Amino acid sequence: MKNYVQPGNTITLTAPYSVASGDGLLVGSIFGVAAGAAALGESVETALVGVFDITKVGSQAWTVGAKVYWDDNNKRCTTVATDNTLIGVATVAVASGEGDTIGRVRLNATF
Repeated sequence: MKNYVQPGNTITLTAPYSVASGDGLLVGSIFGVAAGAAALGESVETALVGVFDITKVGSQAWTVGAKVYWDDNNKRCTTVATDNTLIGVATVAVASGEGDTIGRVRLNATF
């Protein structure tokens, strides 16, 4: 195909805010996980598919298969849909303690 560009598992985006490797980022309606560090406005290779451990709201318990959303204001995952962007599903149950701030998410790679 003459119009083929790349597989699409990762793409280069312009960081909408400073990110570290492994941070989630939302550019328009594209959500991904930064493969490296980038300052605001810098290019960053971004994974769009896969299963990742991402920062979550500590007070929320997650069940396997629960829909997971990105809260771009607080830069973390949540199970609250209101004002947030659907990014995937939980693949591991997580407790709701203050220290339970990491959730395992399978990105849905859809917009």
